[in-house]
Amino acid sequence: MIERVEDTLVGPLTTQSTERLTSAARDVRALGTGTRVTFSPKVFIPLTRLCRDRCGYCTFATAPRQVASPYLSPEDVLGIASQGAEAGCHEALFTLGEAPEERYAEARTWLTEHGYSSTVDYLVAMCALVLEETGLLPHANAGAIGRDELARLREVAPSQGMMIESLRPDLAAHRGAPDKTPQRRLATLEWAGELAIPFTTGILVGIGESEGDRVEALEAIAASHRRHGHVQEVIVQNFLPKPGTAMRDAAPCPPEDHLRAIALARLVLPEDVHVQAPPNLSDPDRLGALLDAGLDDWGGVSPVTPDHVNPERPWPAIDVLRASTEERGLALAPRLTVYPAYAADPLRWLDERTRFPVLDRSDAEGLGRDDPGAAWPERHQAAANVGTGAEVVQIGRRSTAWYSGADLAPPELITALVDAGAPTAARAAGAVGEVLAGVRLGQEVREAEIVTLFGARGPEVAAVAALADELRAEAVGDTVTYVVNRNINYTNVCTYKCTFCGFSKGPLSLNLRGKPYLLTLDDVAERAVEAAARGATEVCLQGGIHPSFDGNFYVDVTRAVKAAVPDMHVHGFTALEVTEGARRLDESLASYLTRLRDAGLGSLPGTAAEILDDEVRAVLCPDKIDTEEWLEAHRTAHQVGLRSNITIMFGSVERPLHWARHLIRTRDLQKETGGFTEFVPLPFVHMAAPVYLKRGARRGPTWRESVLMHAVARIAYHGLVDNIQASWVKLGQSGARQLLTAGVNDLGGTLMDENISRAAGAAHGQLITVDDLRALATSVGRTVQQRTTLYGAVAPLDRAC
Repeated sequence: MIERVEDTLVGPLTTQSTERLTSAARDVRALGTGTRVTFSPKVFIPLTRLCRDRCGYCTFATAPRQVASPYLSPEDVLGIASQGAEAGCHEALFTLGEAPEERYAEARTWLTEHGYSSTVDYLVAMCALVLEETGLLPHANAGAIGRDELARLREVAPSQGMMIESLRPDLAAHRGAPDKTPQRRLATLEWAGELAIPFTTGILVGIGESEGDRVEALEAIAASHRRHGHVQEVIVQNFLPKPGTAMRDAAPCPPEDHLRAIALARLVLPEDVHVQAPPNLSDPDRLGALLDAGLDDWGGVSPVTPDHVNPERPWPAIDVLRASTEERGLALAPRLTVYPAYAADPLRWLDERTRFPVLDRSDAEGLGRDDPGAAWPERHQAAANVGTGAEVVQIGRRSTAWYSGADLAPPELITALVDAGAPTAARAAGAVGEVLAGVRLGQEVREAEIVTLFGARGPEVAAVAALADELRAEAVGDTVTYVVNRNINYTNVCTYKCTFCGFSKGPLSLNLRGKPYLLTLDDVAERAVEAAARGATEVCLQGGIHPSFDGNFYVDVTRAVKAAVPDMHVHGFTALEVTEGARRLDESLASYLTRLRDAGLGSLPGTAAEILDDEVRAVLCPDKIDTEEWLEAHRTAHQVGLRSNITIMFGSVERPLHWARHLIRTRDLQKETGGFTEFVPLPFVHMAAPVYLKRGARRGPTWRESVLMHAVARIAYHGLVDNIQASWVKLGQSGARQLLTAGVNDLGGTLMDENISRAAGAAHGQLITVDDLRALATSVGRTVQQRTTLYGAVAPLDRAC
C-alpha cells in the first residue's frame, strides 16, 4: 500500500508522523468516498450475554445468575426490533456471546427446551423473524463460527461481522478466550469471503499490541478482501478500561494511537473497504479529529437501544454527528447493513430471501432511505439510551415514511437546510461544489457531473437547489404557470406488459383495479364539452393500447374532441401510441403524425419515456418501444410541427447513472429539434405497481431524490428547456410548493380527472383548483399565471375548476 502514497510518504508507514499519516489518509478517502460519511440507523439486540470466552476487557459477557434468562425470547426480540422499525432504523444488530452452551448448562437447557440445537441455530431463527415481521435488515455478529453456520446465517442476514481485534497470540486480554485465537478468527474471515458474505471486521487498539501488530492485522484483512472482495468495512475501535474487568487498571488507548490506527487502516486497506470508528467511544469534541484521520463511516447508531457492549457510553445524537461531519466539509448519509456496492450486485452478494428487503430500504444509490420513517426525530436520541437487556424506552410517537403518492407532506428539506445555514451554490464543497462552480462559469454538465449532483447530501442539496432556483429566475422570471385541463383516459385495456403500471387491465393487472372499460367517441366528446364549460383549454388524451385499435382510433378521437370543442387543445397520445398506431396501419410515422396533426392534435405528452435507457426498460417495459424509438417518435413529431414534453418516471429499479443518460439523450434531441416545451418528473408510485408487489422494485424515490430530480434537470437543461414542472398528483401540494424553490416554474394542470396515478396507489385528489395553485405560488413569494399548453398566456376565467 505504500506505493499508493509514495509521493508523500517514504519508508514504512509506522515511521511516519501522525500529521503525514492522517493527511495521506484524507487524500485516499477523498478518492474513494469523496465528501460522504455514512452511518447505519440500527437497533441493538443482545440475543444472549452468556459467552464461553473470558476476555480481559469485556463487560457484555456475564454469568447465568446475572440475567433473567439465558436468551432473549422471540417476543423480546420482536419487541425491540419493532420499536427500532418504528423509530426509522434500517439495521437490527444481533450481538451475542460465542457458544455459551459449551460452557453453561443453563444455556444448553434453554436451547433444548425451545427446540434449538445451538446458539447459532437460535440466531438464525431470530434473524428470520425480524426480517419477515419488521423488514429490518439483520446484521449477525456471531463471532468465530464455522463455514456451515455462516452459510445458514447468510440466508437471513444480508451482512455478518466478527472483529479480528489482533493477530498477536500472546495478549493477556485474550487469555481464557478460545475463540480469539488468530487462526480461528482468520478462518472465519476467509470462509465469509468464500461464501460471498458482505462482512464487517476490525481491530481493537490499545490492548497491549504494537503499531506493527495493528498493521499486520490490517494487512491480513486486506489480503483476504483482495481474494474475495467481501470486507465492506473495518472498525478501528479504541480500548477503554471498564470497572469489574481484568483490565480495569489498564491505560485507555491514547487518542493519538487511535488516530494513527484509523489513518493506517485507510492507507493499508483497499480503497473500496470503508473505515469506521465508533463515535460513542470518543468524546464529542474529538469527532472532528476522527474524521481528520480518514474515517468515512460512523458505524451503527441507535435511537432506541444503548450500546450494550459499552453501556456507559451513550450514542451521540444524530445532530451532533451531522454537525461534526459538516464542519469538516463532509456530508452525512444513512446506509444499510450492506454498503451500496454490495446492494447493487444482489445476485452475487445476497441470498434470495434478503434481496427484496435490502432493495425495499434502498435509495437509488443503494444507501438507506432518508425520508421520515427512515431516520428518527431528535426526541428519539440520547434520551432513549437507557435500559439493559431487553428493556427499551420508547419515546415519542411512531414515525411515518414519506413516499410518492402518499397522503403525507414530505419533510421541509430545503427550508430546513437553509435555516440550518446550508451553503449557497457558490460555497458548496467537494465534487458537488466543483460541478456547481463550473455551471456558474457557463459549462454544460455531462454524464459524470450529473451523477455527482444526484449524489448531493445534506447542505449540498440546498446548494444544488439554490443554483437551480437562480437559473429558473434567469430563464422565466418569478411567474408560476399552470394550465386548466382535463385528463381523458379512454381505456384501461392494454396489450402491453409494463411491470410498473397500476392502471391498465392486462396480463399483469393482478385484479388490482376496476373493470375494463373503453369510452365511446361520444363519451370522449361529452367530457371535452364538460371540460370547456369549466374553463379548460386542454384535454389530455391517454390510455392503454387496446387490442381493437387499428391506429385510426387516435385520429377519430382527436376529430371527436375538435368537433365538439373546436378551440380545445388536444394534448394526446404517447410515443408508444403513435408508434403502434402507425405500425398497425403500415403507415410511416411521419405520415401518421401529419394526419393526426391535420385532425387537430396539438401536442404529444412525453409519457411512455419511463427511463430512456434500454437496460432499465428491459425490466420495466420489455415489450414496449425502446429508447431510440421513443426519441424517434418525438423527433418526427417535432419535424411535422407538433410540440411535446419530456417526462421521466424515476424511483423504481434504476440508478442515478440512468437518470443522467435520460437527461442527456433528451437534451441532445432538444438541441437538434427545439420541440420540447417542458420537463415533467414523475415519481414512481409503488403501492399497486406489479413490479413492486412482485418484490422487484424500490418504493419510489426519496424526497431528497425528488428535489434533486427537479433541480438537476433545471441545471442540465439550462438554456434549452425553460419549463420544469412539479407533479402535484404524485408529490402533493406541499411537495410542489417546496419544489418551487428548487428550479420549478410550472405546476402542470388542474386535471379534473386523473386516473393513472390514482390506480397506482396515489392518495392525492383528482382535481386541484386555481385558488390552490395561486396559494402555492404566493406562499413562496411568486405570482401565478394561467397558460396554454404551449406556454402562451391566457386570461384566467372565473371557473370552479
